[in-house]
Amino acid sequence: MSQFLTTARTTTAAARPHLIALHRAVVGLLFACHGAASLFGVLGGAHGGGTVKAGTWPGWYAAVIQLACGVLVALGLGTRIAALVASGSMAYAYFTVHQENALFPLQNGGEPAVLFCWAFLLIAALGPGSFALTGRGEP
Repeated sequence: MSQFLTTARTTTAAARPHLIALHRAVVGLLFACHGAASLFGVLGGAHGGGTVKAGTWPGWYAAVIQLACGVLVALGLGTRIAALVASGSMAYAYFTVHQENALFPLQNGGEPAVLFCWAFLLIAALGPGSFALTGRGEP
């Protein structure tokens, strides 16, 4: 049993940077898709169709943050800062848009905002992992 645990720890430690990179790329891509949908009407558009009007608060600014930060995080460019901005924008979205409708995310439709917020906070804390364009030494 001890040999198994040692092997499992070694394998997990070796895979960690790659798993972090995979998490980063998937979360960043999904976030960028939300921004692209709202800005350009692709992938179903904003809220099921159409786009947000340029310059409107907060929808247009949120979509720009989603697209820009999502692409940066997915590629591993300025990952920690982009992830922190993305996390903050989702916290803002949750507390200003969703929280007023009900207490819990399941009740107020805020699950995506909460999940993105915490996923990006994790990325900001752990860094980009492997295969980031800025490299592993990103501060």
